[in-house]
Amino acid sequence: MLPATVALLDRLVAFDTVSSRSNLGLIRWIGDYLAERGVAVEIVPAPDGQPKANLWATIGPQKDGGIVLSGHTDVVPVEGQPWSSDPFKLLAANDRLYGRGTSDMKGFIALCLALVPEMLAQPLMTPLHFAFSFDEEIGCLGAPHLLKAIGAKLPRPRLAIIGEPTGMKLGVRHKGVYSFRTEITGRDGHSSQPERGLNAISLAAELIGEITRLYDGLRRDGPFDHAFDPPHSSLNIGVIEGGTAVNIIARHCHFLWDFRAVPGGHPDQILLPLADFAARRLAAIRRDFADAAIVTTPRVSAPPLLEEHDGAAEALLRLLTGANETVSLPFATEAGQFQEAGMSAIVCGPGHIAQAHQPDEYIDLDQLAAGEALLRRLIAWAREN
Repeated sequence: MLPATVALLDRLVAFDTVSSRSNLGLIRWIGDYLAERGVAVEIVPAPDGQPKANLWATIGPQKDGGIVLSGHTDVVPVEGQPWSSDPFKLLAANDRLYGRGTSDMKGFIALCLALVPEMLAQPLMTPLHFAFSFDEEIGCLGAPHLLKAIGAKLPRPRLAIIGEPTGMKLGVRHKGVYSFRTEITGRDGHSSQPERGLNAISLAAELIGEITRLYDGLRRDGPFDHAFDPPHSSLNIGVIEGGTAVNIIARHCHFLWDFRAVPGGHPDQILLPLADFAARRLAAIRRDFADAAIVTTPRVSAPPLLEEHDGAAEALLRLLTGANETVSLPFATEAGQFQEAGMSAIVCGPGHIAQAHQPDEYIDLDQLAAGEALLRRLIAWAREN
């Protein structure tokens, strides 16, 4: 394995890019690293003024039909986890490299950067693109802005390889993740006269009960995909907040919930009947409480990765790896977003998801070596095709 890979991973891990913080330091550092080697770089900032950005870089001809190597730069928090060492300082021990993001997924980014000199050594016929995003860990929020830029002003690739940790197996499908905020407005009053007010918490409980009933329908009727556990789309109410005091009828309440869709599932399976239920309840309630409201707004949308059945990405990686089998992944990635943007997509990268998000996160050296070997074969292929 290239010593540069470890050195680069050491540098990348040192950037504290927890999703709640800026990733600009890392993005600028990668941009400088690439620019010093003559690689064209495009920084795509977050559109809402956040101190965050995506990075796009191209090696090879500036034309459509290239291959994207995609990775996210943010990592999950370390607070409250019993780390044995500094999570933002790479530690080598027992043929492993420890540190936050080593497996998920700065190890893949380090491999891409380490192999830049080899990508530049001889002309490529097919361009290779780096797509490094922000805020994947909190809902795949950054990649859509990069994909808009691709559609507007950047070369349109043919396929995307998302280097999330799969143990170098070919991930051809995963569930989608969608999350929502439902906000309820009632009318406050003294708790001794509850019938004179509209308790937003009680109304939220009715809505949650309806969501639970709809989930029972999913569990009973599907759609089903037995490659996943559970084999159907799932729902979870994750947060609920409301009220101001025990002796005040709650005027406001909101809850956060998510829907994890099997391929073929869609959040409209819940949203549409929930909206119908809410409309019927409001029609009755507003006869007495005209300002009552129930509003559900989307927060996160990360679509499922649909199996393409020998699509371009799968066919290429089967050729390069010799793999005969594919896997379904239990976690969501940005692959579904690339696929929705019109690219063939697959998930394949070094490391294992079992090590991600954990204290003492690590990546095995042999996983990095396997990832390096795959990228070398990809470079050779891009020179000839």
